[in-house]
Amino acid sequence: MIQRLFSMVIAGALCVGLVACSEKPQTASAGKADAKAFQGPASAYTAAGWKPGDAASWEQQMRTRAQSQDENSREGP
Repeated sequence: MIQRLFSMVIAGALCVGLVACSEKPQTASAGKADAKAFQGPASAYTAAGWKPGDAASWEQQMRTRAQSQDENSREGP
C-alpha cells in the first residue's frame, strides 16, 4: 500500500516536471515595418499646425513641444 502510494507520488512529480519543461520558446516576431513618425494619419488628436507627411512641420511641432517642457524657459510664478 505505502509502496504503491510512493510510486504514484513519484509518477505525479515526474509528470509535473515534464510539463514544466515543455514550455515553448518565446521569440520576437518580425512584425510590420514602422512608418516614419511624420507620416502619421490625420485625426481629431492631431496638433494644430502639423500636416501629415510634412517632415518640416513635424520637426517644428517637436521643437515647440520640447520648448514648452523646458523648465528654464518657463516664466516663474
